[in-house]
Amino acid sequence: MKRSLLVTLIIIIVLIIDQISKIYIKTNFEYGSGFLMFGLDWARIHFVENDGMAFGLSFGGVIGKYILSIFRIVLVLVLIYIIRGMIQANENKGLLIAFSLIIAGAIGNIIDSAFYGMIFSETPTFHGGIAEMFPEGGGYAPFLQGKVVDMLYFPLYEGHFPDWFPFKGGERFSFFNPVFNVADTSISLGVIIILVFYRSFFKTEEKSEELEYREEE
Repeated sequence: MKRSLLVTLIIIIVLIIDQISKIYIKTNFEYGSGFLMFGLDWARIHFVENDGMAFGLSFGGVIGKYILSIFRIVLVLVLIYIIRGMIQANENKGLLIAFSLIIAGAIGNIIDSAFYGMIFSETPTFHGGIAEMFPEGGGYAPFLQGKVVDMLYFPLYEGHFPDWFPFKGGERFSFFNPVFNVADTSISLGVIIILVFYRSFFKTEEKSEELEYREEE
């Protein structure tokens, strides 16, 4: 498969899965509701929204939201420029896959912040109710001010801090609290691939350059 086609397919597939899952959750579930996946208590769908960063984190205020959204767009444009050069240089496919996942995830969350405020009604957070797509009165926020939809929740362990634990003794805690989405997963997977396998990518490149050098001699 051509590298350009591989990159395009990965980005399109991730975006389709990401957006379908977000739209379905937002238009079918009340805020804070969800269900267990496969009957597992540690694998849940739990609908929440956040104003900014990945894994349920926020970046304060309207100005902060604009700054974060613009930063994301610029970052995606830079990554697209880089991956185009990598394709032309016949870069290792593994590295292309990693960058494709990161780009797809970033675009997925940009779509939320850029357009969801314009095409959805506000999701009620206190009195229940489900958001409506393309409401008659218009959306709940202007361009680049939409909220990111999160739904994947994996509280792997729940328990209590021991009584001797400073400041938190006896309090309940949950290990791995972030609620995230498919786009966040895609970004994280791309970064992990680079961190775990980048040496093999660059070693392959070094060997290729060394072989070309020897052939020239």
